[in-house]
Amino acid sequence: MRKFLLFILSVTLLVSCAGSSENPAETRAKQLIAKMTIEEKASLMMHASAPVESLGIPSYNWWNEALHGVARNGKATVFPMPIGMAASFDEPLIHRVFTAVSDEARVKERQAFLSGHVGQYQGLTFWTPNINIFRDPRWGRGMETYGEDPYLTGMLGMAVVRGLQGPSDAPVLKAHACAKHYAVHSGPEPLRHNFNAEVSERDLRETYLPAFKDLVTKADVQEVMIAYNRFRGEPCGASDYLINTILRGEWGYQGIVLSDCWAISDFYKPGCHAYSEDGPHAVAAAIRTGTDLNCGESYRFIPDAVRQGLLDEADVDRSLLRLLTARIRLGELDGNIAPWEGLSEDIVEGSEHLALSRQMALETFVLLQNRNSILPLKADARIALVGPNSDDREMMWGNYNGIPDATITLADGLKARFPGLKVLRGCELVSVDHPDVAAVLKELKGIDTVVFAGGISPALEGEEMDVPLPGFNGGDRIDIELPQVQRDLIAALKKAGKKVILVNFSGSALGLVPESENCEAILQVWYPGQEGGAAIADVLMGDAVPSGKLPLTFYKSVDQLPDFEDYSMQERTYRYFSGEPLYPFGFGLSYTTFEYGQASVKDGKLVVPVTNTGGVDAQEVVQLYVRLKADTEGPLKSLRGFSRVHIPAGETVQVSFPLTDEVFLSWNEKSRDMVPMAGEWELLYGGDSANLEKMDYTRK
Repeated sequence: MRKFLLFILSVTLLVSCAGSSENPAETRAKQLIAKMTIEEKASLMMHASAPVESLGIPSYNWWNEALHGVARNGKATVFPMPIGMAASFDEPLIHRVFTAVSDEARVKERQAFLSGHVGQYQGLTFWTPNINIFRDPRWGRGMETYGEDPYLTGMLGMAVVRGLQGPSDAPVLKAHACAKHYAVHSGPEPLRHNFNAEVSERDLRETYLPAFKDLVTKADVQEVMIAYNRFRGEPCGASDYLINTILRGEWGYQGIVLSDCWAISDFYKPGCHAYSEDGPHAVAAAIRTGTDLNCGESYRFIPDAVRQGLLDEADVDRSLLRLLTARIRLGELDGNIAPWEGLSEDIVEGSEHLALSRQMALETFVLLQNRNSILPLKADARIALVGPNSDDREMMWGNYNGIPDATITLADGLKARFPGLKVLRGCELVSVDHPDVAAVLKELKGIDTVVFAGGISPALEGEEMDVPLPGFNGGDRIDIELPQVQRDLIAALKKAGKKVILVNFSGSALGLVPESENCEAILQVWYPGQEGGAAIADVLMGDAVPSGKLPLTFYKSVDQLPDFEDYSMQERTYRYFSGEPLYPFGFGLSYTTFEYGQASVKDGKLVVPVTNTGGVDAQEVVQLYVRLKADTEGPLKSLRGFSRVHIPAGETVQVSFPLTDEVFLSWNEKSRDMVPMAGEWELLYGGDSANLEKMDYTRK
């Protein structure tokens, strides 16, 4: 029956398109709106949309999540957290991941539909990706993002959108993606309901907006979520400059604008923005500006706002038209019809998706240190696994996650290689008590090498959390050090003559200065998803070669950071930081070495020869940065290209970067925007942002 409905809808769309230039879904939506009362309209503009039975409109819950897999809806494949996926610098693989996610989403939505009710976390509108710039490592939600660089964030964010949504010109869309949180939003978490973000126009256009622009103008993202905070004194959901001047005006966005959850009530709630005097005034401000959908319940005040003359019903109709048109294009008003009827339920956490999760995890790991080439481990190594993250399944999942049937922890992964492996917790993640070093060392008699599974967890960093522990604040961190109890135990292991390999689980950068001295190797593994333990074991044993690169700067300590509440980009991220980081953006070691030759420009492309000078076939992420010489106030360098390439041992590959106009975007004071600039440029290329070859280039 659903397939028959799909056929009828497709024919109807074709006939309508042949006879009219107007979008047929929009025409149908207008006809429905004309028959509604203001109360019915209001009921359709909140995330838990009520049915309008007289018009055949079913209930629909817009709120769904798919940050790194279908979330909060039971069983689903759990992929690595986005910050880890960003470390892969692998657009095609991320597109494959989110194609798999949307396949599972369609299966799970169909299951809900057949059960008779599609509720919250069961629909087709996914509020992901989070493309805010991870400007400060103390922000707890940074693990949801794709790092600190606007170009990388935009490129990977577009891969997410295209994977989730499928072809944008299809009669029925596969799903919605949502670019969030628009705009200038990256902590502090405890202040988000009353914080006012002030940034220069240059920082806005050069850092905070480019990824949003990419997703809107190049990837046709269907939804944009407004942030909680104020921007230049106005709540983002009532910012005419952000929504109308830039988003809908300059970028031509036609899709849905929605509020973050209960953000409209922040307009008037005590202790929040103090922008509106009450609910009707807040609703009027948001809808007049163009916030179409309310996650929350504030839009119940729409009838009051209209009756009081605060809001024109035409503004309500404008927003509702976008919402109903979207539901029609998803096939949701027609029995959730879709070309994806044939997807088997077996794909959900099936073998192909598990293999994809493992492959994705392998590309996320960043080898930060490997003194004396202690890695890969030898098969006969005498090792033990110690640390609070050795065997924690939930930590592996990150946040905004599904609940997989099976999760491979690091303990599981290493036990498969070393059946008699000794596994000790050793200490807590965070504790004011000192570790029982004597007891740990007693258990480690005869052990030469300790794999220490440390770091933090999603129970400590995340969205607006209550974490009553030293060093943490509302989901954010006060400092960026490895918790002292872990630091003390690692130092004691080193003192006792053990060789320590730190496997660091975290969604953000840690200050690992003592660990860089006390550990032979450091492997950053983020929150690697349900297959993470097997993938880590693959890398530790040399069955896979580490190839991830840092998508953010690892600073030495918070002493190198500006005030958390300061949104200016000065001294933030690799683009503006003038100090010496512990590990720079784009950095990551391999089990081989690479040599970069002299680049040349041929046929409008920069061609970079890269040679694998070691004895192991491996992948390298070749990076292109640029700097406009005349721009003395701008970034020290900006990423404008990257390419993940496989290079066999002893061989050379030629990596090409087209020198398009977008490579040479720079701030132009006259236009007050980013434009391609003529002049003398530096083209910088290499394997990380701190170790680059340089070539002068004149753009005319």
